[in-house]
Amino acid sequence: MCYWLPLTHLKITKEECMAGSLLLLLDDIATVLDDVSVMTKVAAKKTAGVLGDDLALNAEQVAGSAAHRELPIVWAVCKGSFWNKVILVPLFLALSYFLPFLIGPVLIVGGAFLAFEGVEKVLHSIHKMRHKHDATHSADTVADVAFDEKGKIKGAIRTDFILSAEIIAISLGSMSHEPILKQAIALAVISIVFTAGVYGLVAGIVKIDDIGFWLKHKPSLIAQKFGAFLINSTPYLMRFLTIAGTAAMFLVGGSIIVHNIPFLAHISHELDSQFAGIMKFLVVHGLDVLVGAIVGGIIVWVVNLINSLRGTKAAH
Repeated sequence: MCYWLPLTHLKITKEECMAGSLLLLLDDIATVLDDVSVMTKVAAKKTAGVLGDDLALNAEQVAGSAAHRELPIVWAVCKGSFWNKVILVPLFLALSYFLPFLIGPVLIVGGAFLAFEGVEKVLHSIHKMRHKHDATHSADTVADVAFDEKGKIKGAIRTDFILSAEIIAISLGSMSHEPILKQAIALAVISIVFTAGVYGLVAGIVKIDDIGFWLKHKPSLIAQKFGAFLINSTPYLMRFLTIAGTAAMFLVGGSIIVHNIPFLAHISHELDSQFAGIMKFLVVHGLDVLVGAIVGGIIVWVVNLINSLRGTKAAH
């Protein structure tokens, strides 16, 4: 037999009520964090390729700086990268909620700009090879170096903006079915973890030679030999990163364009289904690089045409 008691007979204190509310809140938070953890892992898998390109590009941007300026440059670009994501996360959340059809065109513009910068970098390298001359140390060398450093930082942050946009767009696509609050939390976690991870690795890469010199002064013969290996391999690593970073501009820029233009996406899908193994990798990514090079080349040609009509210096 059940007896209904009046509410006045319930002895629930204010502290007990607060404790119960707190437990419910903690349970909700734990559920959200668990969902965010799963979403972050899925997004990390889908963006792994872009992160690899991001790493190569950023390490290449810092390469060639004076040794004592390497870490300050990495830190400056890292801060810029965080601000990029502060802008991009709410922007893409708003676009996905209110104007989802604009995400594709926005990414295409970013991909085209990245391809344009890749072509400019190649043309600039060719121009330097054709016009080699002995560098002379003039009185304005310090000012030139400071200007170059600022330009390098701005260029790296600009490139990071486009790469970050793709990472956020891919991540958002993998969690489109989730509530917007969970999406926002997951994107915030992804932004912090990925930025810290990428620029932590970049800082390690640019200081490899310093680590090598430090190991060479250790009493252990193994440490000394490994230190010598790091010192000797650093120039080759930096040269590789220069090439890989430039190639990544075409690869990422072309990939963004291909996957956001239906007929190109269809061609990419057909190639993906017809080949296997290493051939699939080469053919599919070869298409991305080809599209990136063509689009970037067309934009450079248009920019040079406009500059020539204006009577200004051509892009190279």
